[in-house]
Amino acid sequence: MKTAEGFAKTLVIAEKPSVAQDIVRALTPVAGKFDKHDDHFESDTYVVTSAVGHLVEIAAPEEFDVKRGKWSFAHLPVLPPYFELKPIDKTKSRLSAVVRLAKRKDVTKLINACDAGREGELIFRLIEQYAGGLKGGSYQTLGKPVQRLWLQSMTPAAIRDGFEHLRSDAQMQGLADAARSRSEADWMVGINGTRAMTAFNSRDGGFFLTTVGRVQTPTLSIVVEREEKIRAHRSRDYWEIHAAFLAEAGEYPGKWFDPAFKKPTGDDADLEQRADRVWSQREAQAIADAVRGKAASVKEESKPTTQASGLLYDLTSLQREANGRFGFSAKTTLQLAQSLYERHKALTYPRTDSRALPEDYLPTVKQTFEMLAGSGMKHLAPHARTALDGGYIRPSKRIFDNSKVSDHFAIIPTLQAPHGLSEAEQKLYDLVVRRFLAVFFPSAEFMVTTRITSVVNHHFKTEGKVLVKPGWMAVYGKEAAEDVVDAKEGDKGQNLVPVREGETVRTESVETKGLKTKPPARYSEATLLGAMEGAGKLVDDDELREAMQEKGLGTPATRAAIIEGLLTEKYMFREGREIIPTAKAFQLMTLLRGLGVEELSKPELTGEWEYKLAQMEHGKLSRAAFMGEIAAMTERMVKKAKEYDRDTIPGNYATLQTPCPNCGGVVKENYRRYGCTGTDGNSEGCGFSFGKSPAGRTFEPEEAEQLLATKKIGPLEGFRSKAGWPFVAEIVIKFNEEEKNWKLEFDFGDDKKNEETGELVDFTGSESLGACPKCGGAVHEHGANYVCEKSVPTMAQATPTCDFKSGKIILQQPVAREQMSKLLETGKTDLLDKFVSMRTRRAFKAFLAWDKEAGKVNFEFAPSKFPPRKTAAGAPVRAAAGKAAPAKKAAPAKKAAANKAPAVKTPKAPRKTTAASGKQPSAALAAVIGADAVSRPEAVKKLWDYIKANGLQDAANKRNINADAKLEPVFGKPQVTMFEIAGVLGKHLS
Repeated sequence: MKTAEGFAKTLVIAEKPSVAQDIVRALTPVAGKFDKHDDHFESDTYVVTSAVGHLVEIAAPEEFDVKRGKWSFAHLPVLPPYFELKPIDKTKSRLSAVVRLAKRKDVTKLINACDAGREGELIFRLIEQYAGGLKGGSYQTLGKPVQRLWLQSMTPAAIRDGFEHLRSDAQMQGLADAARSRSEADWMVGINGTRAMTAFNSRDGGFFLTTVGRVQTPTLSIVVEREEKIRAHRSRDYWEIHAAFLAEAGEYPGKWFDPAFKKPTGDDADLEQRADRVWSQREAQAIADAVRGKAASVKEESKPTTQASGLLYDLTSLQREANGRFGFSAKTTLQLAQSLYERHKALTYPRTDSRALPEDYLPTVKQTFEMLAGSGMKHLAPHARTALDGGYIRPSKRIFDNSKVSDHFAIIPTLQAPHGLSEAEQKLYDLVVRRFLAVFFPSAEFMVTTRITSVVNHHFKTEGKVLVKPGWMAVYGKEAAEDVVDAKEGDKGQNLVPVREGETVRTESVETKGLKTKPPARYSEATLLGAMEGAGKLVDDDELREAMQEKGLGTPATRAAIIEGLLTEKYMFREGREIIPTAKAFQLMTLLRGLGVEELSKPELTGEWEYKLAQMEHGKLSRAAFMGEIAAMTERMVKKAKEYDRDTIPGNYATLQTPCPNCGGVVKENYRRYGCTGTDGNSEGCGFSFGKSPAGRTFEPEEAEQLLATKKIGPLEGFRSKAGWPFVAEIVIKFNEEEKNWKLEFDFGDDKKNEETGELVDFTGSESLGACPKCGGAVHEHGANYVCEKSVPTMAQATPTCDFKSGKIILQQPVAREQMSKLLETGKTDLLDKFVSMRTRRAFKAFLAWDKEAGKVNFEFAPSKFPPRKTAAGAPVRAAAGKAAPAKKAAPAKKAAANKAPAVKTPKAPRKTTAASGKQPSAALAAVIGADAVSRPEAVKKLWDYIKANGLQDAANKRNINADAKLEPVFGKPQVTMFEIAGVLGKHLS
């Protein structure tokens, strides 16, 4: 087909430039050569370009928007009749380029090649609608046919196959509706919720940013509820009775239990009750005394049992496992999986919620096993070979099930063996491959023995679990013990000595163990991801989790970002692998519960919305019905916050131990403040109080206690000015003469007042941090600075003679005493990473160092990772021989004079390699390139000459080099890729 401009072309829009390049490489053999342009590739039939993630965002039209800076109830709720599309500032030029291509007259068709999922659909739809333009309150399409490229794998063959099976626009309408609805619902709940709660919390003045979200807030609720249970837990003493029994064949252990015990049920059930717990020491001792030394009878039951391997991974289960095994955060695991998918082409699409494969995928699985069996991965290849030789790869509904595959299938290795993986990438790849192998292996087989030993009406249980056939556990080797249920020391998991039928054994020894009940464990990222998947219910069973995951919080693709967002907003923090909510999180939950905004604090309700979005994807729910529910919920939420008229919000509040500094009364917490409640703790008090969240940062109860006890705390991070900028400060409680009471103030360290008033500073009892680099005097902590003792008026010296001073907080970076001591001793601190530029507001890393020339503390920056820049003469800028290169200063260097004549480049004769300057080849390499000393580039060239002369490039893939008899001792294996050659040679040159 021809247009006025020439042949008709199809525009392919990928989500990222790397994917666009992969598509071009895959299409070249079938579509012909592509020419590369600044922002696209073009052939006779295709134009291929890409976004860089989202290029367009939704916003309310100007007349309906909440005016910037006016965060009050007067402008809420905002429920716009439609959403405008606006370019994202930092990618405007890319959007213009894509739109220009889409509007070309010779482009007659569009293909959406963005990532296969809800978000990829949204990225393309918003670009297409923005290109069509807004007319009469709605966006028009370009009127060009649209098809969908749906890629599960990034190998060239999979991409070409995707182009042969493009989906129609009508097929994608449900996913497009769900994508747009998710985006608009998040905007409506996020904007209205955040501004309503911020307005409520800022009514007493200041600016207390309180972010809420449709998914992030219920997720936070899960963490807060767990922490509340931990705090409310009161540890109770209990006892266990452990005995050792002597049989003819030897000794075995047993633990007392009550065979009549039934697990408590109901809302008020005591879940700490167990069949093997005794709640008084006297009773436990009585049981021990009664059975000690007595004869006992034995009943035993042995039965075989099997354990299948875990299901294939979806993203959430992979994130959970990687967090538990390696400590990777959910965000890190997603980044690694994305790199293995996009860059290395080694894994299939990772943002999936499916743990099954399509029913027609058996041939591909067999090919993948063949690839693994023939790869150089010695820790995995033998298991793949065992599976192939044993005929393990067979159809199974547990693995191949179309009904359990939605947009994507489970994460498995591709047909491409990876090379050059980082250590973290290798760990994740191995994790996926082992699970992929294991799921086809037979179940592990055990013999489980349950032995009940009865002594004078008391019963002791012993369980033995013996691995008979390892099955899939062979794939994991020593790690398999972690996957064996109940394989632990004590009364379970061990081989048991045999007991003859009817044999009487003797209670050899017995002891009572005093223990304490423990609170529930805090969430790790692994368990929190599981709770999000089950909409607040932590479900470990694979099959049950699969049934519940459609009602989960967020999607596999978004859960990592939700957790990271809550950490960034300081609603929670990581401590080791534990996730702990902050006081700000408790305050938000108290507010939402007090206002009765159940929609934002109940994970199950938001899980229902996620389920409805999934229904919309499958055409079972209309977009209008869902958005109507979201609008009604938003109005209700704002109305409740706006109309709340009581002074405080009911909640579980703390009582501080330190008394009121004004009258000695009891200081208690309420929703907004800590205040005096009189000596009886229940009256008006003396009027002393201080806000819980000065400048938008909420005190932890321990911090409030310290502030009250010492009248000072800090420096603390996380404060925000009224304009919203973050800052770091100290806080003090000072006596206000006018009001005759103590008041909270920010202390920015105005040390000059001592100099102006002549008031003497007393450093008695203050520990020096080191010697002043200017005059040798002692440096001390003073107000907001570290100062030389001779820089302020003191008893010893009323008139200052030195001016050394350095801030305790520099560009929002707290400088600890230890760091200042290190600077005074060595001339430089460690690398500090929380400086924030006043100009760009961006964080940066630097050392603080004494700059003798400038006579002050200055920034030093770590050496650049990039090669040194070339001078005019072509030589790299380096430090003089024998001297370390100085670190860069923060201050800009002076520019060279504009009229200076350019240096003339003088070409140098190539340096000859000599025995002194070259490297000696090993015996194996010398057999190929000769025994003369060579530089590495010369060695590479000679090796390539040999490879080409002997036709050793692989016929199927020119990037692979096959080793002949001479090259195999050099390579150490039958084949290498061209990218490995330089590394291989390094081992043979010395």
